[in-house]
Amino acid sequence: MKLIAMIVAAGNSQRMGFDKLMAPLAGRPVLQHSIEAFLQCDDVAEVILVCPEERFTQLDLEFANKIIRRVDGGADRHDSVAEGLAIVDNLDAETFIAVHDGARPMISVAQITRVFNAARDTGCATSARPVTETIKRADQDGEVAASVDRDHLWLMETPQIFRADFLTDAYRHVLANGERVTDEVSALQLIGHSTKLVTNPEPNLKITYPHDLDLAEKLITPS
Repeated sequence: MKLIAMIVAAGNSQRMGFDKLMAPLAGRPVLQHSIEAFLQCDDVAEVILVCPEERFTQLDLEFANKIIRRVDGGADRHDSVAEGLAIVDNLDAETFIAVHDGARPMISVAQITRVFNAARDTGCATSARPVTETIKRADQDGEVAASVDRDHLWLMETPQIFRADFLTDAYRHVLANGERVTDEVSALQLIGHSTKLVTNPEPNLKITYPHDLDLAEKLITPS
């Protein structure tokens, strides 16, 4: 079975005010960390990077040990994933695709492997973690309106790994029906596929705000 990693890195970092994917983290750009995790994973045969040419040329991929291909992204995340799928050679049941947010630089090879093993068994799997905090629903004025039972609630992470034919069918449905999805699990739900949740025992934060970079630096740099 072949695993292709698709790293989505086409966003413009509006909430950060600067290019968060190229921000320095432990001496290398955030995006570089994400790519290197998949390059180091023995299961991964190829990496597809969905990003602008300008961002791609700033990366140090000279010594990459796998095939790396680049494609421009789209206006929204699901458009970018569709662009990545369009250049995959074999979209069959023997090919699996791992979709990963370029802004999650702390993903480990061990977790990639755990999710892939689950996907091989079930067809669809994702890195995730159970909700442990108390959850409240607010009203339009920002005041507490109700409590939310956290039992069986999970926070989605990436990578999310699927049989290529399943993911292709899901995105064909998304594009044909004008659906908007924020992750691939949601796309698979639309065509009736469930996804196995694989607990991640390690930090896998998504860089969204400037303080996330500070936290990631502390977590990734040995004391």
